[in-house]
Formats: sequence, C-alpha cells, structure tokens
Amino acid sequence: MRVGLITPRPDHPLLSATAALLIDGGHQVLVHDVHDASSAGAHTEPPLSAPPADVYLLKARTPRALALARALERRGARVLNSAAATALLQDRTEMAAVARSAGLPFVRTRTFAALADVAAGPELTGPVVVKSRHSRKDDLVARVDGPAELHELAARHPHEPVVVQEFVPNDGWDEKLWAVGRRVFAAHRRSELARADLDTPPSLVDRTDLVRRVGEVFGLQVYGVDVIGADDGTPLIVDINAFPGIRGQQGAPEALAALVLNTHGSTPVTLPPCRS
Repeated sequence: MRVGLITPRPDHPLLSATAALLIDGGHQVLVHDVHDASSAGAHTEPPLSAPPADVYLLKARTPRALALARALERRGARVLNSAAATALLQDRTEMAAVARSAGLPFVRTRTFAALADVAAGPELTGPVVVKSRHSRKDDLVARVDGPAELHELAARHPHEPVVVQEFVPNDGWDEKLWAVGRRVFAAHRRSELARADLDTPPSLVDRTDLVRRVGEVFGLQVYGVDVIGADDGTPLIVDINAFPGIRGQQGAPEALAALVLNTHGSTPVTLPPCRS
C-alpha cells in the first residue's frame, strides 16, 4: 500500500511514528511537501505526475497544500481530512454557523469585518474572547475584559477580520479532545484565557459522543475539539481543528496507522505498538 503525507513537517512526532509503523508493516510512505523538503526513510513523490497514492494524510492548511489535496481528490485519491473539510475549519465564522445549525453546543460567535469595528461599536458589557476569523499559525486569540483592552488590541490589529465569542466563566481548564477515526483521546490544559480556580484539573468527563458527532457534522476523520465546561457543567465547544498534533497521547500513532489501512481496505487492522 502507498500512503502519501502532505506536510511541511514529515518529522512531526505523530507523522514520523505513524510512518515508522506503516513502513515496518511493509507499506510505502511518500512525502509531498509543498516546501520541497523530504524526510529520512521516505520518498518524495510528485503526486500529480504519477498515479496517486492509496491514501493521503493532509497535515497542512496552506493554500498550496489545499490546492494539492483538491487536485488529488479530482483524480480519485482519498485524502484525510478532505480539502473541503480542512478549509471550512479555517473560517471560524463558517465553523460556528455549521456547528450551531447542527445543534452542537458551540459558543455564541459574532463576526466583524475588522477589529476596529468592534472597538467603534457598543461598549463591552463583560469579558469576551477575540479571535482572528481565519485560523492560521500565530493568529489572534485574546481575552478582552473591557474597553481599554479592546482599544489597545484594535490599535495593534485594526484591519484584522475577527470573531467575538462570549467568555464563559469556567474552572480555568480547557478540555482538549482528539479523534482518530473512532478512537478518542482527552486531556486537560490550563486555559490561557481564564484565571484557574483549581490548582489541579478536574476529572475528565466522557465526551466521546460529542466528539464523534463533531466528526459526523464536519466530515472529519482526524481532528481536535476544544471544550470548556461552564459553571453548571454544560460543555461548550470553542474551537475545532483539522488534523492537530495530538502530542503526548499514547496510542495515537497506532490509531492513525490503523485508520489509514482501514480506509483503504475493508478488513479492520490492528497494528503493534509503536517503537520507542
């Protein structure tokens, strides 16, 4: 079987461990890096000048990577996640609209053409979270508690298209949830936007059904869901990510390798543990 990686970082821990498992199983791993880099132990493939690989993993979100994924899909290749699903999640306005229309508990989100428009509008009545509308590396994500902070932020990023989300009081810990196929991983991370009320994270709540519903709504196979628990215990989704890093989660490379093989074939596959 031939597996293609669309990524500028084939040495990423999740991808490199997954590639090692696949190679050990006798499969070929080919790297297509839109920045023309390659990784040791894999071949560099020009996907549009040769027959497509059996499955591609789209671990990049740049315009060039998305264009490549779309071209491969037009040739009949299977891409995880699809170019359309990946692109949709880069637009936080569309993400929120799709989630809420599907009945998912997504935090209330408003869109503004420019951050300066938020500062020029009605005075804030409470804390909000301001994010770049378009998700990308080093995008804007900031908590704003009042007019002074808002005007200071707007002075630095006046023309940035943004979404404004309600800040929901919580215990100061974010729930980081990741899905690889049907496998769900979970961890707590101290929130960068809330003042932690608890020195240690609370017990994790089983959000498997919620995570899988997100995958169904957005057509995702490898994705992350960021959740906060409101004071009354209600889970609220604040972000969804296509193909996150899933660092430090034991079993994630095995789950990804199995997903790749199961996507190509009809017989469920279980792989041995990844080598340390």
